[in-house]
Amino acid sequence: MSPKGQTSRLLIGVLSLTLASLTFSTCGGTGTDLAGGGVSGTGISTGSITSFGSVEMCGVHYLTDNNTIKMAHDENHSSEMDQVVFRVGMVVTIHHGLNDNNAIKIEYQDNLQGPVAARNSNTFTVLGQTVVVDNAAVFDINEIVGVSGFVDSAGRIHATYIERNPQSHHHGGEFEVKGFVSGLSSSGFRLGPLPDGTGATVAVSSVGAGLANGMYVQVVTRDPQPDSGGTISATEIRQLSPRTVFPEKAMVDLEGLVTAPRTGSDNALSFAVEGKRVRTDGNTQFPVGTSGADIRPDVRVQVQGTENGGVLSAGRIIFR
Repeated sequence: MSPKGQTSRLLIGVLSLTLASLTFSTCGGTGTDLAGGGVSGTGISTGSITSFGSVEMCGVHYLTDNNTIKMAHDENHSSEMDQVVFRVGMVVTIHHGLNDNNAIKIEYQDNLQGPVAARNSNTFTVLGQTVVVDNAAVFDINEIVGVSGFVDSAGRIHATYIERNPQSHHHGGEFEVKGFVSGLSSSGFRLGPLPDGTGATVAVSSVGAGLANGMYVQVVTRDPQPDSGGTISATEIRQLSPRTVFPEKAMVDLEGLVTAPRTGSDNALSFAVEGKRVRTDGNTQFPVGTSGADIRPDVRVQVQGTENGGVLSAGRIIFR
């Protein structure tokens, strides 16, 4: 897609909790909170940027230097300043040092890029996906936007950052949407922002070799919006790694919305954040005045814990 006019960017406040030929390829708290472990002795923190002076997220300053790898849309921008590559509100993943906050690598991928379609007072749709904002009236129908944010229990994207006329990473007239594959058949599949298929409101009419249900992919399309049957045609499909997948035993700091209600007892709760299964036990800490009873769908939380067999074992849960 070709940018129209000068690129502009919009921060969507601090998150409101109402709030052709086809190719297929793979791609690879508080200021005292620390994370460690993971691949090569690194911690992994995922959340929205709140300020700069290095990069701040969830009250923690992650220190950057000339050795920090900065990736945006799979492109290396390591030679550029933090504020040039990233913006307040972007949801990023930071790989940092063992028990310190020295940023080794920062990665950014938006949720989607495409033209604004139907809208009401606080939502609009892009490529069949619902985006929640404070005021949708500031966006024009057919305006091209790039959206970053957190997914709620209905599969809607609560925008924390929106870029107007985003820099294109594809050929002119192409758009992109990311999500999990579900309902895979010989003719296509459905795409949604949660691994269980919730919010899979768009159908994709093309299938590439190697696709499987539950796989996280980026779909590139020339369709500005789904057809009357809710379908888009893919020109390219790429497998990506979702920001909620972590190496075994990694020390993780995950920010997001609760997407599945809690089950179990007070000392052994199970719920999901951005589709990532989280479990508590008798050692899980909650800030004073909060408890597991406060874990409800669409509440914004920060979970600090350890990856254990595909489940995040929570050591501490903070309500944001």
